[in-house]
Amino acid sequence: MGTLTKAVIAGAAGTTALNVTTYLDMVLRARGASSTPEDTVQKLADEVHIDLGEDERAQNRKQGLGALLGYGTGIGAALCYAALTRRRGASWPVGVLALGSLALLGSNVPMTALGVTDPREWSVAGWISDIVPHLVYGAATYAAYEQIR
Repeated sequence: MGTLTKAVIAGAAGTTALNVTTYLDMVLRARGASSTPEDTVQKLADEVHIDLGEDERAQNRKQGLGALLGYGTGIGAALCYAALTRRRGASWPVGVLALGSLALLGSNVPMTALGVTDPREWSVAGWISDIVPHLVYGAATYAAYEQIR
């Protein structure tokens, strides 16, 4: 199995762990889902002049594409990590922090650049809701990657 395949598998495992953590947070705190993935899809569609359709069809496409962007970010972060550590692996804390940071930046930087969100305005609870799932992503992705490496 090649490095690329290993990274894709690990990134998918980490993204699943991130999603489970986020959904558990939603259940425990009875909070709604974030609209930022759908808002990001709408901004991107507007930028490249793609019509997502009308009303419910557009909303359904935004939800689906928003989720796919999340998987793309998680897999992309794992691919970057694999490229950076190809010759020499990283220790547990370094690997977890590196992977979590890559995923966090991979999701938040584009949304911030598009004007969808501004992390400077987030509350402490907002930061925790973002950081914790990304650290879980880092731990799950690191564990999966090292296991199959």
